[in-house]
Amino acid sequence: MNIQNLRKRSALIGQIRSFFHTKEYLEVETPILSPELIPESTIEIFETTFSSEFHGERQFYLIPSPEIFMKKLIAKGFGNIFQITKSFRNSEQIGKDHNPEFTILEWYTMDANYLDSIETTENLFLSLINEDTPTWFKPPFFKKSIKEIFIEYVSIDLLKCQTKALIKSKAQNLGLQIDKTDTWEDIFNRIFLNFIEPELPKDKPIVLYNYPKQIVCLAKEIKGTPWRERWELYVNGIELANCYSEETDSNKVKNTLETEYIKKASTARVIPDIDSEYNLIFNKDFPECSGVALGIDRLIMLLTGASAIDGVILFPFSDMVKKGY
Repeated sequence: MNIQNLRKRSALIGQIRSFFHTKEYLEVETPILSPELIPESTIEIFETTFSSEFHGERQFYLIPSPEIFMKKLIAKGFGNIFQITKSFRNSEQIGKDHNPEFTILEWYTMDANYLDSIETTENLFLSLINEDTPTWFKPPFFKKSIKEIFIEYVSIDLLKCQTKALIKSKAQNLGLQIDKTDTWEDIFNRIFLNFIEPELPKDKPIVLYNYPKQIVCLAKEIKGTPWRERWELYVNGIELANCYSEETDSNKVKNTLETEYIKKASTARVIPDIDSEYNLIFNKDFPECSGVALGIDRLIMLLTGASAIDGVILFPFSDMVKKGY
């Protein structure tokens, strides 16, 4: 990263903090090392060992996001909160858009849902633009449901493909080879990554909303539908942010954690411990809220015009791997 991009990075992070302080969000700082994680079957994590003469040894994990701690703060009544912190994901490609260690902005808004968070994100973007900002970064966001985007791009009506057999048939018609072990989610993701994501419009930020409930996560289900209250934001073809209306039902949280843990136990290199009592924070006092996670490095890459993420971070992982630092 050159000195000009470093100055731009510093200024942009300052503007982001100013935006949330002005909106009266409380900035928090939570641990990067955790003894437990929320299991996510699609994410590989880094593991390390805590060693102490008095406490013995115990495995700890580098967080893939600060979610687990931020929700504990919400349960304690901290209200609207945000933080900018480091997060870590293992076994992902190192390239133009990826670095195993990355900077994340995560914020939670009380008494809000995923649609409310679209407006907050648009306002955040407006606070960052200037006369040199490209038009493809500027709000308002273009919005399309996942159902609409699948019909438009691959002529697949997901409402009519709610079983593995049905979506498998559609994927094979597109020329994809499907393994016996592929789940409904696997097939959905392969269709999306091969035929939809590369073709998403690049002239405006686009929000894709209402994801299938077969993709297990801690987003609320939309009653009477096969969708969840979730969206993802793409800017210039790059995935930038992920948002939920957060699940606040203790039993549903418990079921999700157990389901994901079973998946992770059968596929992951590192299987983290989970807090068996984590679901208990979601009691009658836990507020309805919406959370957004946004990749700061990718955001800065887009706003500075850098061709790759290593142009906006100091000591990129790719350099350390090549040089053996």
